[in-house]
Amino acid sequence: MGRYTLRRLLQAIPVFLGTTLMIYYLVWGLSSDPFAGKCGQRACPQSYVDLMTKRLNLGDPVIVQWLKYLGGLFTGDFGRTFSGNEVSDLIANAAPISFRLAVVAVVIEIVIGITAGVVSALRGRSFVDSLILISTLFLISLPVFVTGLVVKQVFGVELGWIRTSVPTDPDVFQLFVPGLVLGSLSMAFVARLTRTSMMENTRADFVRTAVAKGLSRRRVVVAHILRTSLLPVVTFIGTDLGSLMGGAVVTEGVFNIRGLGGLVFQGIQRQEEAQVVGVVVLLVIIYLLVNLVVDLLYAVLDPRIRYD
Repeated sequence: MGRYTLRRLLQAIPVFLGTTLMIYYLVWGLSSDPFAGKCGQRACPQSYVDLMTKRLNLGDPVIVQWLKYLGGLFTGDFGRTFSGNEVSDLIANAAPISFRLAVVAVVIEIVIGITAGVVSALRGRSFVDSLILISTLFLISLPVFVTGLVVKQVFGVELGWIRTSVPTDPDVFQLFVPGLVLGSLSMAFVARLTRTSMMENTRADFVRTAVAKGLSRRRVVVAHILRTSLLPVVTFIGTDLGSLMGGAVVTEGVFNIRGLGGLVFQGIQRQEEAQVVGVVVLLVIIYLLVNLVVDLLYAVLDPRIRYD
């Protein structure tokens, strides 16, 4: 296991270098004039251009800029915006909120999604199965921003059951409704994926062997069918965590949450390239770490998998 973990960490290095180089080049290398629109309708003063060119290393080739940027990353320096704000400070304020929101969404999709998938698989071709399939199809058909607006209008404005705006530093309970909205689409996919995987494994040889040994139905379902069926579900949930952190722009906007999604949107609006690059690089790191954890969980869920 230790050698496998080390090998996966070494494999993540070229992926990290390649993705950060691509991101940096797309944001900085394709811009013919990084100061366009920075000072409104007028051209920026030459003194300002010279200062920012030196501070952001804009006079160097893109590859040199990227290498200097990587050097700063190892010390926790994500760069500085044109307005003078440290990107690391902006991320430090926004990331915990987005992380809590993503965790709430992932817990919801795990608990509700897997439970619904298991019930649907065990009650195949019944009324409950049809109800779950129709409900998940309905959630998949609805864009997340529509779900968020409907929930906010009905339960917040008309019924007054929830707050229409989340506080500046919300706790987990205050993020429950936005997390439910954010995770609704993934929850539907998890339910359907769990159902399909369980129904496929029900006809597998190792399940027939477990039944032939006289094991109870509960043990067969939990220890054999469900445990093996969770492999594709874990893969989906693992990659979904990074997507939820970076793709929550709409949900954060609907509920006025100041997280990473809003930080990226704000950076695009204000043409703050360093801010956009910093957030995306952070999401790349999160993706790599989560994928490593998912790979290690495979051996726990499926005893047939061994890491030598």
